[in-house]
Amino acid sequence: MADLPSSLPRRRPTDASRPRAAAPRTRSAAPSAPAAAPPAARPTGAREARGHGEGEHGAHPHDVRQAAAVVAVKKLFAAETGSFFLILGTTLFMVVLGLVMVLSSSSVEQYISSKHTSFFGAFIRQGMYAAIGVPLMLIASRVPIWFWKRWAWHILLAAVVLQLLVFTPLGYEVGGNRNWIQLGTSFSAQPSEAVKLALAVWLGMILSVKRDLLDDWKHLAIPLVPVVGVSVGLVILGGDLGTTMVMLLLVFAAVWFAGVRLRFLAVPLLFLLAVVPIIASGSDSRNERIAAWMSGCTDSSDYQAACWQSLHGTWALASGGLFGVGLGNSKSKWSWLPEADNDFIFAIVGEELGLIGAIVVLALFVVLAVGFVKIIRRTNDPFVRVVTGAVTAWIIGQALINIAVVLGLLPVLGVPLPLISAGGSALIVTLAAIGVVLSFARRPEDPTVPMPPVGQRVGSLR
Repeated sequence: MADLPSSLPRRRPTDASRPRAAAPRTRSAAPSAPAAAPPAARPTGAREARGHGEGEHGAHPHDVRQAAAVVAVKKLFAAETGSFFLILGTTLFMVVLGLVMVLSSSSVEQYISSKHTSFFGAFIRQGMYAAIGVPLMLIASRVPIWFWKRWAWHILLAAVVLQLLVFTPLGYEVGGNRNWIQLGTSFSAQPSEAVKLALAVWLGMILSVKRDLLDDWKHLAIPLVPVVGVSVGLVILGGDLGTTMVMLLLVFAAVWFAGVRLRFLAVPLLFLLAVVPIIASGSDSRNERIAAWMSGCTDSSDYQAACWQSLHGTWALASGGLFGVGLGNSKSKWSWLPEADNDFIFAIVGEELGLIGAIVVLALFVVLAVGFVKIIRRTNDPFVRVVTGAVTAWIIGQALINIAVVLGLLPVLGVPLPLISAGGSALIVTLAAIGVVLSFARRPEDPTVPMPPVGQRVGSLR
């Protein structure tokens, strides 16, 4: 034992603590008392326990493993940027708001269809879809970026195969659109929603790989034109014009965020301007809706036909006033407004929550768009920019199309309001797409990296 400093008072050693230099300990000699062991000595059993994972203070190995599991779970949902929490919080709030509005707008129809037994059928189904979509979003937010790049082709191929199923006996028609598949009596899905997400990821991968070759239109056309043509063409064959418009908006946004010259987009735009009217005139129901919209629904003979849904949607919004008639007090949902819990749920929002509630819904989409744009502006990765831009155009563009239809600015297209309207395929895939964007938001912001403007070419950022 080292001598104590002279400035400290010395304690008289006791018999138990006095060193025994004349009789060194051997392996066979046992200590006379437990106190004779040096303070720094550790029993062999304790050393072995610590070697098996015991903590510093003698914690049980099971407790250590449990603590490690808690740390792993916390790390699973940890984030490094403020954009992550902005997007996640806004999304969860919109899902909860959507569940409330689905319950309110569908309760009467559910009560009638269930022969006066339950009000909660659509609400329970939507809650189950949310219970699947939210964990899927959180899992997707932990997936590394290289995974999306490596599996982009496989994801797109799987989505296209699912879309092909609508032309088999599994497919069936809803409202003139054959874009649904039915498995059994209780499960149905809309594969075109999965095609949107797959196409966004694939465009991000292919445009980031070809980022130095985008000045040559040949490299832009191959394989972009055939792959996009097949993906969008299968949806067009099903007759879903609304989903087709959203997919085209997604494609053009991805190409623009990749930094492609605008003159390369002129020819596709002119082609679409010539083709879309032909596609729209291919269905009698679409022709009636477009004609009614162009006439402004002023002809009283159309009140019981093509103008019924548009007029009752307008009346629902008008009757809400500033503060609304109160949650659950809508009159339009009493079999007056078709698709009140789906395509025209924004009209029920305006009727029950008033102008203030409608503005809140619009503000939520604006906040979501701000979170997406923050991710786009802070990254130099072309893949992240393209995929996030495509998802932004998809979700925000679809919301604007839905609201424009309810306001009478567009003909009825059958496009749901993202995150709020009833529908399992749309909700689950939209949450998965937001999860992909959240996986980009986990990357910490570097203030030393210059933020390129949105329209700048990605190839020059290397």
